[in-house]
Amino acid sequence: MQDLIGYSVAQGVAHIRLTRPEVSNAFDLETARAFASTVERAATSDEVKAVLLTGEGERFCAGGDVASFAAAADQPAYIYALATELDACFQALAALNRPVVAAVHGAVAGAGLALMLSCDLVVADPATKFVFAYPGVGFTPDCGLSYLLPRSIGQQRALHFALVGEPATAADALSWGMITEVSADVGSRGAELAGSLARGPAQALGETRRLLRSSWGLSRVEAGAEEAHTVTAMARGSEAQRLIARFTRS
Repeated sequence: MQDLIGYSVAQGVAHIRLTRPEVSNAFDLETARAFASTVERAATSDEVKAVLLTGEGERFCAGGDVASFAAAADQPAYIYALATELDACFQALAALNRPVVAAVHGAVAGAGLALMLSCDLVVADPATKFVFAYPGVGFTPDCGLSYLLPRSIGQQRALHFALVGEPATAADALSWGMITEVSADVGSRGAELAGSLARGPAQALGETRRLLRSSWGLSRVEAGAEEAHTVTAMARGSEAQRLIARFTRS
């Protein structure tokens, strides 16, 4: 039986793969639960220093699996369970203390956008389309997209993207700040970035992503205090001590 989510680790990089290409890697409830287990696996492994997220087939991720909604005996209950559990998955991904790279292609739609924006570095194939998608089935955003999108591209641009419904190109997404780069060989570039991060100061990079992502919920005073606490803890660690010693010898 094909795994709903693929997982492998090599040279410090955990490669998480969406493996339902027949439905454009859309999430049903079973797949959401498999994804949650995979993220937890990466979070608890000392071997993992960085994470690479990719999707198999022609599209990165179409968001929620609409066919699974339609087949549910109690559609509202099923949609609520999927939205809450998938949101928890994406929050767990965003809370990892390892940097996360997404390599996207084909299309990123609906909750797939929230998944992508839960990653730190996003490399896109030049032909990728980014689609809000929800109004097409009479839905509103879920999985934290109403929080993540305006913080990524600004409120007015997010409103235009969501309400007008025009897909964004990779060039649009890059200029808006939704992604970090475009590459004609997105798979190789994503692997290259993840590998470079895994070879870097893993603890410092992981804590840096945590500080930046958590700062939205803090006041300026609270953010400064959390930074001071974290950098002090880092100074006690072997990673910082080794790098400080190397720096002072150079």
